Amino acid sequence: MPIHKTCDGMRRRDLLKVGALGGAALSLPGYLRLLHGGAVDKPLAKAAIFINLPGGPSHLDTFDMKPDSPEEYRGEFSPVETNVPGLSISEHLPHLAKTADKFVLLRGVSHTLAAHRLGQEYVNTGNRPLPSLEYPSYGSVASKELPKPEQLPSYVAIPKTAQKAGFLGVKYAPLQTGGTPVAGKPFSVRGLDLGKSLTIKEVDRRDNLLRDLDSTFQGFEQNNQLLDGLDRFGQQAHDMITSKRARQAFDVSREEASFAAPFGETPFGLSCLLSTRLVEAGVPFVTVTHGGWDTHRDNWNRLKNKQLPPFDEGLAALLNGLDQKGLLESTAVFVTGEFGRTPKINNKRGGRDHYPRCMFMILAGGGIAGGRVLGASDEKGEGPDGDGFTPDDVAASYYHSLGIDHTKEYHSDTGRPITIVRNGTVIDELFG
Repeated sequence: MPIHKTCDGMRRRDLLKVGALGGAALSLPGYLRLLHGGAVDKPLAKAAIFINLPGGPSHLDTFDMKPDSPEEYRGEFSPVETNVPGLSISEHLPHLAKTADKFVLLRGVSHTLAAHRLGQEYVNTGNRPLPSLEYPSYGSVASKELPKPEQLPSYVAIPKTAQKAGFLGVKYAPLQTGGTPVAGKPFSVRGLDLGKSLTIKEVDRRDNLLRDLDSTFQGFEQNNQLLDGLDRFGQQAHDMITSKRARQAFDVSREEASFAAPFGETPFGLSCLLSTRLVEAGVPFVTVTHGGWDTHRDNWNRLKNKQLPPFDEGLAALLNGLDQKGLLESTAVFVTGEFGRTPKINNKRGGRDHYPRCMFMILAGGGIAGGRVLGASDEKGEGPDGDGFTPDDVAASYYHSLGIDHTKEYHSDTGRPITIVRNGTVIDELFG
C-alpha cells in the first residue's frame, strides 16, 4: 500500500504503521528506506487499460450462468469449464476459458441505476451521478495523478469514449483516435500525421507563431480552465506530430505477425492490440470501447454471432499479450458494462432488459492475483448472494492498484472539496 500524504506528509493509517514498526525498533527514516527499497508496498501498476462495454452485457449468458435455474431464466447457452478448476463460463467464450487464470471475475456487483447514461457515468467514475457535479473518468484522474510520458498522450481512447474529464477540465480529457486499426496496415490518428504537404519545419514555424500569440494574450487566459486545456493539447499535439516515437507507438503494423495474430482482425481485437502497444510505449491510460450489448431483442443470436466472438478473442489476446511482453503485472485491466440484464427472459422480444441489481466485472494485472471468482449471485442471478460489491468499491480498488488514493480530495474552482471516490472501499481480497 502506498504512503498517502496529508498536510503533514502522511496519513493516519501510515503513521500507525510507522508506530507499529517503531515498536520493533524501526524508525521513520528506516521505514522510508524500506519503502524505497521495496520491502513496503508500492503502487502495484504504472499503467491501466479500461475496457468499456456500453449497452450492458448479459451476466447470465456470459460469466454468471445458471444452468440449473428454471427455463424462463437460464437461456440458450451452455457453460464450459475454464482452466481454473470449478470456474465455468459461456461456451461462446472459449479463448477466455483458456485464459481464466489471468483474471479475477467479480460476481454479484450491484447498483440501482437502470438508465444507460447514468449507469455509464457511474461505472466510468466510481461515483453515483449528481445533477450538480460531473465527476472525472478514471482516465482523467490517472492523467492528473500518474507521471506524464514524454512525446506521448497521458490518456488515449480507442476509437472514442463518452467519458468526460468532468470538473478537472479539458486538459485531462482523452485523445480520441477516431477510428480503429486495420490488420497489417499502418494506423494513423487524425491530427498526428503530417499530411502530404506539411513538414516538421512548417509545424515548428506554426508552433512558434502560436507561442508568440500566447505571450501577447497571456493576461486573458489566467484562471481559464478551457484555454489552459487547449494550450496543453496544442503543446501535446506539437510534441507528438514531431515525434517519431509517438507515430510508431500507434502503428500496429510494426508488431510481429506471430504476436498480432491472436488478436484477429476485428475492430475490437485490433483496438486491444493497439492498447498493448501504447502501454508498452509508455501511455499511462488507455480506454477501449466495444458497444452493442443492449440486447432487448434477439439476445442469443446477437451474442453468439456478433458480440461474443470478437470480445472473447480480443480480451484473451490482450491478457496473454500483456503477459508475453512482461506488462500484465504492471498494467491494471478493468472490464465492465453499465449493468447486467434481466434474469427472467423477455419472451415477447427474445431478449433481456436492463438490470443493474446484478452484473459482472473483470479485473486483471496490477497486483491482482488471477484465477479466482470473488462474490456470487443468488440461484437465479437476480441479486448478490450476500453483500455483493458496488461500482464504488471496484473503483477504489482500481485506483489502489495504480497507487492513487481514492479518498484524496480535489477542489473545484469555487473551493468545494471533492473526493475522488465518495463511498468506495478497497476490496482487499483482490490483492491477496
